[in-house]
Amino acid sequence: MFDFELKDMTADSVTASATSDASHLAEVTGSVRDVLGQSGRYRIVDVAGAGGGAVRAHALRDCSGCEAPIAHQLGADQWLIGVVRRVIRTEYTLGFQLRDAVTGAVLARGDSGLRMGADYSWTRGAVRLVSDWLIESR
Repeated sequence: MFDFELKDMTADSVTASATSDASHLAEVTGSVRDVLGQSGRYRIVDVAGAGGGAVRAHALRDCSGCEAPIAHQLGADQWLIGVVRRVIRTEYTLGFQLRDAVTGAVLARGDSGLRMGADYSWTRGAVRLVSDWLIESR
């Protein structure tokens, strides 16, 4: 599982809250990794050593499949990319894709379909979304 990424669609996408955003994204990522690992359905692969500009820039969502060979090289069978989309400063949506590391085929996809409030709700929303789509539905 790669780190959750932020897609900021606001006019002022470079904001003073970058440190806060990074902290919230790290919390989301850690919590989703925990729930997936604890489910017994997934083995979480350490991605800390993953190379590539898109990984370091947290832009895998836009790299047109560059994540497949990275996930495969790390020994993963599947990979998950999660995205928090900032619609306006106080509204967010969440989404994820689970893909096959060899073919790149989408195995599962989930989207919150609703706008959430404050950034502290990212973790709760992401855990619920992933739990609903990947753990409870399978």
